[in-house]
Order: sequence, then structure tokens, then C-alpha cells
Amino acid sequence: MTSFLYLLGLFKVVTKTGVINKSRKYVLSGDFKRCCSILSKAKGLMFTNRSEVLRRAYVFEFSKPLFQSMHMMFVVYPIDILFLDEDKRVVDLVEGLKPFRFYNSIERAMYVVELPNSMIKRSGTRIGDDIVW
Repeated sequence: MTSFLYLLGLFKVVTKTGVINKSRKYVLSGDFKRCCSILSKAKGLMFTNRSEVLRRAYVFEFSKPLFQSMHMMFVVYPIDILFLDEDKRVVDLVEGLKPFRFYNSIERAMYVVELPNSMIKRSGTRIGDDIVW
């Protein structure tokens, strides 16, 4: 019965592989949280401690590519941020964005990935890299 449901596309298994820089063959995070709702996007990492972003990346998904405005209000530790196009290719990045700061992406992005501070440097991530999850 299960195989019949697979064929119909009614039963799908979701496997979380983490967030990986495919171009550099580097695991950016072993786990991630998808932020798709307005509320989850608005909250993001606010009111969390550094251990939250060390545990998992935050992946924000938008309905279409837009210039993204990010804030660090009530995030009391620096983070790295990747901005990805609809093909999950890095179009902009910011390293070590400090608490209570703002950043506007220089390119349109459909996905935004929040990572621990210094992850961009450790992984060698650059504009044009392919990211998968």
C-alpha cells in the first residue's frame, strides 16, 4: 500500500540533510529551521542565545526574489548571512553582522540563511556558490 501511495505522490518522506555548500563540499549546518510564515520570519533569531544558531541554521523562504532587509534587533550576538536566488546560488553575503544593526541585500534573494559567526570564512563560501538542503 505504501508503494502505491509513493507512486501517486501522496506520501512523501522529507529527509533533512542540513545546509551544505555544494560548491565547496562543506557542511554549513547539520540541522536547519525553515521560516516560511510571516511570524517565524519576523522572529528569526530574536530573543535567542548564541547556542541556537550553533545548533541549527535558519532558512527564510520567500515567494519570489526580492531585495531583503535584515535586522539584528534583540539578537545579542553576531551572525553570518547568505542571500540566495531561486536556484539557491549565493548572490550576496554578510559576515559578522553585529547586534542591533540592519542590512539590505544588494541583489534580489528568494532565500536567506542565517549561520553562526565566522561560518562564511571557515567554509570559504563566496558569491556564486551553490547551497543545498
